[in-house]
Amino acid sequence: MASRREKLEVMLQSSPEDQMLRYMLAMEFDKEGSSEQSLELFETLMTAATPYVPAFLMAGQLLAKIGRVEDAKKTFSTGIQQAQQQNNSHAAGEMAGFLAAL
Repeated sequence: MASRREKLEVMLQSSPEDQMLRYMLAMEFDKEGSSEQSLELFETLMTAATPYVPAFLMAGQLLAKIGRVEDAKKTFSTGIQQAQQQNNSHAAGEMAGFLAAL
């Protein structure tokens, strides 16, 4: 039986622009301990034409977890700006809290 990651990879082949699928795949890679693959997918989401705000939050947390604190701070700061531009005050507030804790 195919793993959740494998199923997501197949679905992403059919819908390569689906940000939610890409985000879910990044989360699966993180669960499996593949931090770099996860960060690569988050980077794709963060640099998309319409950046996917949740990716900034999760990438920042992952970067902090693996000891890349300065990168985490930059990611949260950029994510806060992007969340504000997209009128997502909840996400901006969450990231501000994580940023303050670093």
